[in-house]
Amino acid sequence: MPTTPPNRLRSGILASIHALPGVVLFSLASVSLAICSLVANAADSEVEKVDLLQLSLEDLGRIKVTTVSRKGETVSHAAAAVYVITQEDIRRSGAASIAEALRMAPGLQVARANSRQWGISARGFNEIFANKLLVLMDGRTLYTPLFSGVFWEETDTVLEDIERIEVVRGPGATLWGANAVNGVVNIITRRARDTQGTLISGGGGIEERGFGTVRYGGSWSTNAHYRIYGKYSNHDEFTQADDTGAKDSWWTAQGGFRVDWEPSEMNRLTLQGDSYSGDIGGQYFLQSFAPPELSLQTIRSKIKGANVLSRWVHEFSSESDLSVQAYYDRTDREFGVGREIRDTLDLDAQHRFHIGDRHEIVWGGAFRHSADEITESADFRMEDPNERVRLFGAFLQDEIALSPDRLHLTLGTKVEQNNFTGWEIQPNGRLAWMAHERHTVWGAVSRAVRTPSRAERDLRVFSDPRPALPPLPFPVVSPGSGSRELGSEELLAYELGYRVQIHRRLTLDCAAFYNDYDHLRSIASLTPEVRTTSGPSPTAYLILPLTFRNDLDADTYGLEISAAWQPLDSWRLRANYTLLRTRSHSRNPDQTFFSDTGGNSPRHQFALFSQADLGRKVEWGIGVRYVDELNALLLRIPAYTELETRLAWKPNRHCELAIIGNNLLHAHHQEFNPVIVFARNVQVDRAIFGKVTVRF
Repeated sequence: MPTTPPNRLRSGILASIHALPGVVLFSLASVSLAICSLVANAADSEVEKVDLLQLSLEDLGRIKVTTVSRKGETVSHAAAAVYVITQEDIRRSGAASIAEALRMAPGLQVARANSRQWGISARGFNEIFANKLLVLMDGRTLYTPLFSGVFWEETDTVLEDIERIEVVRGPGATLWGANAVNGVVNIITRRARDTQGTLISGGGGIEERGFGTVRYGGSWSTNAHYRIYGKYSNHDEFTQADDTGAKDSWWTAQGGFRVDWEPSEMNRLTLQGDSYSGDIGGQYFLQSFAPPELSLQTIRSKIKGANVLSRWVHEFSSESDLSVQAYYDRTDREFGVGREIRDTLDLDAQHRFHIGDRHEIVWGGAFRHSADEITESADFRMEDPNERVRLFGAFLQDEIALSPDRLHLTLGTKVEQNNFTGWEIQPNGRLAWMAHERHTVWGAVSRAVRTPSRAERDLRVFSDPRPALPPLPFPVVSPGSGSRELGSEELLAYELGYRVQIHRRLTLDCAAFYNDYDHLRSIASLTPEVRTTSGPSPTAYLILPLTFRNDLDADTYGLEISAAWQPLDSWRLRANYTLLRTRSHSRNPDQTFFSDTGGNSPRHQFALFSQADLGRKVEWGIGVRYVDELNALLLRIPAYTELETRLAWKPNRHCELAIIGNNLLHAHHQEFNPVIVFARNVQVDRAIFGKVTVRF
């Protein structure tokens, strides 16, 4: 039998691999057309249909949000810098993840560090584990006590099931507690009765290797509905600055359910849950003493977790209601240099009622118990590998109608007790003046704190200080340690905003802020020491120990502007601009090694998004983003401009085919640099993929 030469065989295999995305897209389109044809000929059933361009800008301003005051109020009258990303915004953007969808919000710094990790924050202080942004999903906090941040690769659900994402810039600690310092992101999913029928979506291409979702919604009676879902996604690795692979490919699989029951007009019950697992890749700096150096190593890690949440809402009247919520969350994640198993139980209750015609009171309390089990390694140790964290809190807020429908004053505070810093008090005052039905002026003064994380108190890890040091003739070993003397970071924030509907087709929203921070976390150097290795060829190396302290004060100020213009019924434009300035100084400059302020968030950001219906059942969306340079001590990344687009065709009301392109102006570019142990200089790659969605 004839045989194929090895070189020709290898070349053929490589050519097939490079051609695979195109084959996948072609096959996907062919199969999709066949499915759409079959579905179109099937009997009609209830199909979800919400069209952003059928809603006027006035309608969008009347969308009710709950994150600002823990009660329903319209966006146009909210006394806070709030922005809503709707379900239709998410669909038309072609976003493949929640993190990607957040790029649409003004005032957020959304930067991708590698294929799976993001730095997302509001009003500065961005990092991989951004510690001043609280993220919630249906009332369940996604903020991990271990690192004070969010594992965005584990923050997932069916994107089509998201009702809206409420993004509040500025402190939310009076209602949501410690760590809601610079903002709150609240991901709210749709009720089961709004997701009836079957949804199947899937696709793949370049970078997004393959993904798929199956969701079914049904009912047991006219007042009891449910849905179940399963989804899978597989992501390719990104590229290093030297054009080698970053070894950060990953996949996740997730499933879940939701049940909504309304036994009476006054009572609503919800039960929902999720379970996920995955395999993630990454590169980490690990320490070696033979010879003394940090080496970059590739590690595959397993992640899995599950949660269940229940909520009961009782309406006494249109002016009074009671809500009680409880959830249990278990996570089991490896993170390259260690492993964390965490069990969290959270109870929350709130009551809303009126006193007379002028006072609307919202008050409530919460308890959280979180227990962890840390598996250590030579590069990652904890002073106490097992700890139980308990949090108690109560809040009270009074919205006073100084002039009904014109002038509202909101006063409130939250009192919390935690294991690390004891009692914390976080008050605020907000004033909203509706000078006209189209004009709202608001202002706020707030106090918020960020409590230390487990790692900041107990961590023992080898870090990589080399980018912050001048060239040295010998290796550096830098053991880092947490500090149990670390206290809370404190913020006093001043905000002023103006929201106006200039014309029924044009709206403008502006917010200015000044934030005064005290006792921010800094990284301090302890006494350095020169040592020599043992053996026949001794090598001198520097020991540079680092620890955490509260030696930094800072102030930030900025401006956030967003505008929406609908020149035609079938065409809408949105533009966002953000200005951010940061100034900081150390209380102890002789020992402060470096800090996480200033340059890790861009000074200027601008984005323009266009969404249009082109006729013949074709949609086209395009977005352009400009992000200013990052110029922090360890982060020197040039400014960049990027382009995203989505072209979709709906052959019938049941089916949608889309081609999505992200980061189209560069084959790859850098957006962010992690600090301490993660690999740096990872480039964000261009992505092009197809997606088909079928509903019946």
